[in-house]
Amino acid sequence: MILKAFKEKSNRKYVNNLLATRQPAVNNNKIKTIAVLLNTSEFHEFEVFRVYFKELNLSSPKHKIVAFTLDDKLEHNKWNTHFSPKDFGWKGKIKNLDLQSFIDEPYDMLICFFKNEVLQLNMITAASKANFKVGISRNDERLYDLIIDVNLKDINVFKQELKKYLNILNKL
Repeated sequence: MILKAFKEKSNRKYVNNLLATRQPAVNNNKIKTIAVLLNTSEFHEFEVFRVYFKELNLSSPKHKIVAFTLDDKLEHNKWNTHFSPKDFGWKGKIKNLDLQSFIDEPYDMLICFFKNEVLQLNMITAASKANFKVGISRNDERLYDLIIDVNLKDINVFKQELKKYLNILNKL
């Protein structure tokens, strides 16, 4: 139990260091590849985002939806990546190769669709090489370039607002 607290503290320190040295480098490029980060205990409808990407005429095969779960025995879909607390080590070390490749991929946009503050989700968001990060949580505003503060059940409002802001920013 004590080791778990020390591990969590080391990972929080890692996230704070990443955020302190973060240089927002949002460019004017159009969005072609999108990644979505979900918490399955809050939202688990993966298909909503796939349909939304088609509505935006974004049909890259590189789109990725990744979900965090506290249950290691979750039934894995062949087209979705799931990760759990066991995939994280000390000082921000990632033990899962799929998750590490997700972090290292320079997506044009990362959508973080979760409200509750979960250390592992914050680690992925902070470490991600995505160019433009969009979130719905105001827990730590340093994580995102754009925050659309809506409830999880208001997915349609989120989609409308995101499209509006992407058009304003000339990203679509």
